[in-house]
Amino acid sequence: MGAEGVQMQAGFDDLVDFERRSVTVLAQTRDVFVAGTGPGVIIMHEMPGITPQVAAFARMVRDAGFSVYMPLLFGEPGRPFSPAYMLGQTLRMCISREFSLMAANRASPIVDWLRALAVLVHGACGGRGIGALGMCITGNFALTMMLEPAVRAPVLCQPSLPAIGGPGALHASRADVAQVRARLESEDLTLLAYRFEGDSLCPAARFTALEKALGPRFLGRTLPDSAANPDSPLKQPHSVVTNHLINEAGQPTHSAVQEILAFFRAQLDE
Repeated sequence: MGAEGVQMQAGFDDLVDFERRSVTVLAQTRDVFVAGTGPGVIIMHEMPGITPQVAAFARMVRDAGFSVYMPLLFGEPGRPFSPAYMLGQTLRMCISREFSLMAANRASPIVDWLRALAVLVHGACGGRGIGALGMCITGNFALTMMLEPAVRAPVLCQPSLPAIGGPGALHASRADVAQVRARLESEDLTLLAYRFEGDSLCPAARFTALEKALGPRFLGRTLPDSAANPDSPLKQPHSVVTNHLINEAGQPTHSAVQEILAFFRAQLDE
């Protein structure tokens, strides 16, 4: 079944076209769903987990010529979105030691594991480096993953952390952000980011703060709310490449996906 068919599927996505691997780095083991060939791209799913929409986006990246590595960070793989599922996972994340939802000016501990995974992925796939894309509560993770030299194509989709500290707070320390900016400048790299105009979970002030912190190396894209898929179970426009994606030529969200794929090609292809 193609990406569009899976995206419209009402029930579970069995993820049968991904290889489920048990990956251990930093003495911690997690399942990682792997598919494709070519340069590596780590896709970090949003709340409440690897939904059919997240898997559909991962297939788009795979079909564009990349090796997709999608770690299971929380939730049940392939389970569709529902309000009850979302609420349950949110409550679990609030007490998790690996996900510091309330932390301003520091990253979640899980990012250390993700950077170690990036080293493994680059070693397996080779090439100039790997891509990293986060969504919602994992959105900012792609920023601090840049502290690992293997990561050279970071994408932040609707970065929603921290939950406190004000809309302009960042889920990273000032020292880490300064180090990322220095690397972006010294290696002539850029960072892509996306949000919807009226998204209260990823307000405009967050992009303003990122632009101030990273300078012209930060390429922020704000889409109009009218570009969001009206059939999404989430009524507030939020998830640019998953729940609110309209995967049709000429649609702003489709253009965002194509820009992301072109960004990965430009940064990762030999």
